Amino acid sequence: MSDNHTPTGFNPVLTAQPRTIFDVMSSLARELDAINLGQGFPDQDGSPDVRAFAAESLLKDSNQYPPSLGLPQLRNAVADHYRRFQGLDLDGMSEVVVTSGATEALAAAIFGLISPGDEVVMFQPLYDAYLPLVKMAGGVPRFVRLEPPHWKITAEALDAVFSPKTKLVLFNDPLNPSAVVYGLDELTLLADACIRNDVIAVCDEVWEHLVYDGRQHIPLIALPGMRERTVKIGSAGKIFSLTGWKIGFICAAPPLATAIAKAHAFLTFTTPPNLQLAVAYGMGKDDGYFAPMREGFARSRDRLAAGLTAEGFSILPSQGTYFLLLDLKASGIEADDWTFSQRAVRECGVATIPVSAFYAEDPITSVVRLCFCKKDETLDAGIERLAKARKLF
Repeated sequence: MSDNHTPTGFNPVLTAQPRTIFDVMSSLARELDAINLGQGFPDQDGSPDVRAFAAESLLKDSNQYPPSLGLPQLRNAVADHYRRFQGLDLDGMSEVVVTSGATEALAAAIFGLISPGDEVVMFQPLYDAYLPLVKMAGGVPRFVRLEPPHWKITAEALDAVFSPKTKLVLFNDPLNPSAVVYGLDELTLLADACIRNDVIAVCDEVWEHLVYDGRQHIPLIALPGMRERTVKIGSAGKIFSLTGWKIGFICAAPPLATAIAKAHAFLTFTTPPNLQLAVAYGMGKDDGYFAPMREGFARSRDRLAAGLTAEGFSILPSQGTYFLLLDLKASGIEADDWTFSQRAVRECGVATIPVSAFYAEDPITSVVRLCFCKKDETLDAGIERLAKARKLF
């Protein structure tokens, strides 16, 4: 006879995790029929020809297991893409692994490269998957706290956090949520710290094509001394505005790629072949695709920034990504970011993301993240509703 006892003792890392801020705010947006300027996805699908290629491939090509490392067509296309756009000399068949999204690539890199007790350096604000993945792998987190408005990396901050136990650094550039694109000076500081301390850098570069105002993304793997100690992660979802496809890839020297591939084999094993083939086709696009894409997103950023500035908000610079930040304190709003975001969605019908959610400790509480990869009418309605929210404080 059952005693209806509920099992306990689940994984403590995951049990302690709250709902993600994206789930919380997007759920509220749906429940309240609010405009969602929170979660980072475009409100219309991109690249019709890439989607058409995937649809055709689904019907005419194999739908059985592709190789765990990824189809050769995509692995070679990724290597060629980075050769053309970033000057990297990669071998597609030994230095590229296809994953089911960039988050899976992060998981495979973390699980494949660290052992319990290894220290992992991360920069706050940080993508919310980093810390749980590091803890699940038994890693010990060490944080560099970045601050607005420039989110600068300093030699002093790096010296304070690197130690003989540091095995890995997780680095997001362009940085979500701060929308900063790091230049050569700060990248050199990080590269020098990695080399001095014999540390592997796992670089989350999913926003690499979404940089604005003439800026150029510089991959850390290209810096002197970093070729053999860097894992570069990219995302077709971000490149082609197809976030639901979950096609990612890692690029790394063969010893690193092999270790990551072993972890990948026990996470998702492989990724839908028709989507891989479509992404391989898309990676062959030239700047005739990428330049207008950047220009379109930059126009949306500027439209949102101008509208909010006219309503009395103070805006932080957005150099890349899909995101724009409101500086609440500089806007004359004394409430913290969580309070503002909650009242904005519940009372004014517009969802945003409090940047404090991207800190594991000692958070910045005066900045709110907005997503601008939306239609003009969505942005205009969001501006109107945020203006109403401003009047609440």
